Amino acid sequence: MAAAKTDIPPGTLDLLLLKTLSLGPMHGFGAARRLEQLTRGAFSVNAGSLFPALHGLEEQGWIHGEWGRSENNRRARLYRLTPAGQRRLREQEQRWRGTVSNILRVLKAT
Repeated sequence: MAAAKTDIPPGTLDLLLLKTLSLGPMHGFGAARRLEQLTRGAFSVNAGSLFPALHGLEEQGWIHGEWGRSENNRRARLYRLTPAGQRRLREQEQRWRGTVSNILRVLKAT
């Protein structure tokens, strides 16, 4: 069963893209599709958010893109995590887990 569509929480798109790309190199639409699959349809990323985010991650040196061929043999920019991106992902995952833990602590308070 697909999850209800919801907005990606502000400030998390970079983290979600880094995590998605940690699964292996892929083109932008492939990463967006994979993110939608992983969230069972809850999160979808439109091109107007996706490509600026990928460009920003590349400018930061967290991903590297190069031209190649997609699964359907179309020319596409394939992205992969860099070592700096792997470090950034670990840092962001740790920070996000702490944030979620603290929010849950408040929500469980009686």
